[in-house]
Amino acid sequence: MKRIVYALMATVTGLVLLFSYRTSLEPEPASALADAPTAGGAAVAAPTTGTPSASASPSPSSAASSSASAAPAVPSATPSSSSGLADGTWTGQAANTRYGPVQVRITVSGGTITDVQVPQYPSESGRDQQINSRALPILVQQTMTAQNAQVDMVSGATYTSTGYRTSLQSALDQARS
Repeated sequence: MKRIVYALMATVTGLVLLFSYRTSLEPEPASALADAPTAGGAAVAAPTTGTPSASASPSPSSAASSSASAAPAVPSATPSSSSGLADGTWTGQAANTRYGPVQVRITVSGGTITDVQVPQYPSESGRDQQINSRALPILVQQTMTAQNAQVDMVSGATYTSTGYRTSLQSALDQARS
Protein backbone atom coordinates (compact mmCIF):
# COMPACT_ATOMS: atom_id res chain seq x y z
CA MET A 1 0.00 0.00 0.00
CA LYS A 2 2.91 2.36 0.82
CA ARG A 3 4.43 1.81 -2.62
CA ILE A 4 1.18 2.68 -4.34
CA VAL A 5 0.83 5.91 -2.34
CA TYR A 6 4.48 6.88 -3.08
CA ALA A 7 4.05 6.13 -6.78
CA LEU A 8 0.85 8.16 -6.93
CA MET A 9 2.45 11.11 -5.07
CA ALA A 10 5.50 10.99 -7.34
CA THR A 11 3.28 11.04 -10.43
CA VAL A 12 1.23 13.97 -9.13
CA THR A 13 4.39 15.88 -8.20
CA GLY A 14 5.86 15.25 -11.64
CA LEU A 15 2.73 16.48 -13.37
CA VAL A 16 2.57 19.62 -11.22
CA LEU A 17 6.19 20.43 -12.03
CA LEU A 18 5.71 19.71 -15.71
CA PHE A 19 2.68 21.96 -16.11
CA SER A 20 4.03 24.78 -13.96
CA TYR A 21 7.34 25.08 -15.86
CA ARG A 22 7.57 28.27 -17.91
CA THR A 23 8.90 27.44 -21.34
CA SER A 24 9.43 31.00 -22.56
CA LEU A 25 10.20 34.43 -21.19
CA GLU A 26 9.19 37.80 -22.50
CA PRO A 27 11.98 39.85 -24.10
CA GLU A 28 13.31 42.70 -22.03
CA PRO A 29 11.63 46.08 -22.55
CA ALA A 30 13.08 48.47 -25.12
CA SER A 31 14.23 50.87 -22.39
CA ALA A 32 16.88 48.35 -21.37
CA LEU A 33 18.40 48.43 -24.86
CA ALA A 34 20.59 51.43 -24.17
CA ASP A 35 22.36 49.54 -21.40
CA ALA A 36 23.02 46.44 -23.52
CA PRO A 37 26.60 45.21 -23.08
CA THR A 38 28.57 43.73 -25.93
CA ALA A 39 28.56 39.96 -26.17
CA GLY A 40 31.60 37.81 -26.77
CA GLY A 41 33.82 40.74 -27.66
CA ALA A 42 31.74 41.58 -30.74
CA ALA A 43 32.04 45.22 -31.55
CA VAL A 44 29.01 47.44 -31.76
CA ALA A 45 29.41 49.78 -34.67
CA ALA A 46 28.08 53.26 -34.19
CA PRO A 47 25.17 54.18 -36.44
CA THR A 48 26.48 55.18 -39.82
CA THR A 49 25.53 57.84 -42.29
CA GLY A 50 23.84 57.14 -45.55
CA THR A 51 27.08 56.41 -47.37
CA PRO A 52 28.58 52.91 -47.26
CA SER A 53 31.83 52.77 -45.36
CA ALA A 54 34.22 50.28 -43.87
CA SER A 55 33.24 49.28 -40.35
CA ALA A 56 35.61 50.00 -37.52
CA SER A 57 36.04 47.70 -34.54
CA PRO A 58 36.10 49.81 -31.39
CA SER A 59 36.77 48.27 -28.03
CA PRO A 60 33.70 46.72 -26.37
CA SER A 61 33.54 49.34 -23.63
CA SER A 62 33.78 52.32 -25.96
CA ALA A 63 31.42 50.72 -28.45
CA ALA A 64 28.63 50.33 -25.92
CA SER A 65 28.88 53.97 -24.86
CA SER A 66 29.12 55.31 -28.40
CA SER A 67 26.13 53.34 -29.68
CA ALA A 68 23.98 54.45 -26.78
CA SER A 69 24.78 58.15 -27.20
CA ALA A 70 25.12 58.57 -30.97
CA ALA A 71 22.03 59.30 -33.01
CA PRO A 72 21.89 57.89 -36.52
CA ALA A 73 22.47 60.43 -39.24
CA VAL A 74 19.82 60.57 -41.92
CA PRO A 75 21.27 60.87 -45.41
CA SER A 76 20.12 63.55 -47.79
CA ALA A 77 19.46 60.87 -50.42
CA THR A 78 15.89 60.18 -51.39
CA PRO A 79 14.47 56.68 -51.46
CA SER A 80 15.62 55.11 -54.72
CA SER A 81 12.79 52.71 -55.42
CA SER A 82 9.28 51.72 -54.51
CA SER A 83 10.66 49.92 -51.43
CA GLY A 84 11.20 53.33 -49.86
CA LEU A 85 14.67 52.42 -48.60
CA ALA A 86 17.40 55.04 -48.92
CA ASP A 87 20.81 53.85 -50.04
CA GLY A 88 23.46 53.50 -47.34
CA THR A 89 24.50 51.39 -44.39
CA TRP A 90 22.06 51.29 -41.50
CA THR A 91 22.69 49.83 -38.05
CA GLY A 92 19.66 48.84 -36.02
CA GLN A 93 19.43 49.38 -32.29
CA ALA A 94 20.70 46.42 -30.26
CA ALA A 95 17.80 44.28 -29.06
CA ASN A 96 18.45 42.83 -25.62
CA THR A 97 17.50 39.16 -25.26
CA ARG A 98 17.70 36.68 -22.41
CA TYR A 99 21.14 35.54 -23.59
CA GLY A 100 22.54 38.85 -24.76
CA PRO A 101 21.99 41.65 -27.27
CA VAL A 102 21.46 41.13 -31.00
CA GLN A 103 22.22 43.89 -33.49
CA VAL A 104 21.73 43.95 -37.26
CA ARG A 105 23.41 46.16 -39.89
CA ILE A 106 22.02 46.37 -43.42
CA THR A 107 23.45 47.85 -46.60
CA VAL A 108 20.95 49.24 -49.09
CA SER A 109 21.82 49.90 -52.72
CA GLY A 110 19.28 50.84 -55.34
CA GLY A 111 16.52 50.54 -52.76
CA THR A 112 17.38 46.86 -52.20
CA ILE A 113 19.04 45.23 -49.21
CA THR A 114 22.35 44.02 -50.63
CA ASP A 115 24.16 42.98 -47.44
CA VAL A 116 23.19 42.00 -43.91
CA GLN A 117 25.67 41.76 -41.05
CA VAL A 118 25.15 40.85 -37.41
CA PRO A 119 27.92 42.64 -35.49
CA GLN A 120 26.52 41.73 -32.08
CA TYR A 121 24.88 38.50 -30.95
CA PRO A 122 25.03 36.13 -27.97
CA SER A 123 28.29 34.17 -28.11
CA GLU A 124 29.34 33.77 -24.47
CA SER A 125 28.93 30.01 -24.22
CA GLY A 126 29.61 27.16 -26.59
CA ARG A 127 25.88 26.58 -26.82
CA ASP A 128 25.30 30.22 -27.87
CA GLN A 129 27.95 29.83 -30.57
CA GLN A 130 26.44 26.55 -31.77
CA ILE A 131 22.91 27.95 -31.96
CA ASN A 132 23.88 31.22 -33.62
CA SER A 133 26.29 29.68 -36.12
CA ARG A 134 23.26 27.80 -37.46
CA ALA A 135 20.55 30.44 -36.98
CA LEU A 136 22.20 33.66 -38.17
CA PRO A 137 22.96 32.52 -41.75
CA ILE A 138 19.33 31.38 -42.08
CA LEU A 139 18.02 34.72 -40.79
CA VAL A 140 20.38 36.67 -43.08
CA GLN A 141 19.32 34.61 -46.12
CA GLN A 142 15.64 35.10 -45.30
CA THR A 143 16.21 38.86 -45.00
CA MET A 144 17.92 39.00 -48.39
CA THR A 145 15.03 37.07 -49.93
CA ALA A 146 12.16 38.88 -48.17
CA GLN A 147 13.72 42.39 -48.32
CA ASN A 148 11.87 43.21 -45.09
CA ALA A 149 11.69 42.18 -41.43
CA GLN A 150 9.03 39.52 -42.02
CA VAL A 151 11.44 36.59 -41.58
CA ASP A 152 10.55 33.27 -40.00
CA MET A 153 11.78 32.35 -36.55
CA VAL A 154 14.54 29.73 -36.50
CA SER A 155 13.62 26.68 -34.45
CA GLY A 156 15.90 26.38 -31.43
CA ALA A 157 16.96 30.03 -31.67
CA THR A 158 13.81 31.82 -30.58
CA TYR A 159 15.53 34.54 -28.55
CA THR A 160 18.09 35.27 -31.25
CA SER A 161 15.35 35.30 -33.91
CA THR A 162 13.22 37.74 -31.90
CA GLY A 163 16.17 40.05 -31.23
CA TYR A 164 17.26 39.84 -34.87
CA ARG A 165 13.81 40.81 -36.13
CA THR A 166 13.59 43.72 -33.67
CA SER A 167 17.01 45.12 -34.62
CA LEU A 168 16.39 44.54 -38.33
CA GLN A 169 13.13 46.51 -38.10
CA SER A 170 15.02 49.32 -36.37
CA ALA A 171 17.57 49.43 -39.23
CA LEU A 172 14.78 49.37 -41.84
CA ASP A 173 12.98 52.21 -40.04
CA GLN A 174 16.19 54.28 -40.22
CA ALA A 175 16.56 53.51 -43.93
CA ARG A 176 13.01 54.76 -44.53
CA SER A 177 13.46 58.00 -42.55
